[in-house]
Amino acid sequence: MEISTSSEPEKSAVQETAAPLTLRDIDDMSVPNLIACHECDLLQREVPLPLHGAARCMRCGATLYRNVPDSVDRTLAYTLAATVMFVLANAFPIVGLDAQGNHTSTTLFGTVRTLHAQDMSSVAALVFFTTMLMPSLQLGAMLYMLLPLKLGRVPRFLPTMFRMVEIARTWGMVEVFLLGTLVSLAKLAHLASLVPDIALWSFAALMVLLAASASSFDERSFWERVRAESVR
Repeated sequence: MEISTSSEPEKSAVQETAAPLTLRDIDDMSVPNLIACHECDLLQREVPLPLHGAARCMRCGATLYRNVPDSVDRTLAYTLAATVMFVLANAFPIVGLDAQGNHTSTTLFGTVRTLHAQDMSSVAALVFFTTMLMPSLQLGAMLYMLLPLKLGRVPRFLPTMFRMVEIARTWGMVEVFLLGTLVSLAKLAHLASLVPDIALWSFAALMVLLAASASSFDERSFWERVRAESVR
């Protein structure tokens, strides 16, 4: 197993290689902390990591786990901030349109309703599914998993919630919606006066916070925190 840390330049990175387990090691039940590579299934021993270090598979080089300080607490902070931005993004108008003295604005859900009323139900369902339903499930499941841990309790149905987060993260496409909105605004700029509203900026902040939450979340640290709280 190769260990590398991102806190120093690559030439001075801490590296160590451990041999894969033998049949004798597998028969010996005293071998602690075994981990299987999620890419090539090589079974190997876990090793202690320096701060901000990462353990990589000795066969394929895939990242096995990292030493991310305060992973659960930082992910919870990002998730709470993202939840606030998500509420703002859905409660306020996305953009205002001024044309010939008339002002028009709409929320995200209002956009979904308008698409449905104009016989574009499939597009309306896609927008609702990828920008409202999936992000809300992702944020809700993350809060369900992390907030009780912060309060010293282990929530029930953790494996189910964990799988829900992975599915929702795959189907949530806030960044695609934001990009499409910006392209539409650029095309309409010469037809009317456009005023970006609170929801548009909230969607931009939500996109950044969701990425930060996913980057700071370390699965190994999470399950170690769960085990620690379970034995109390």
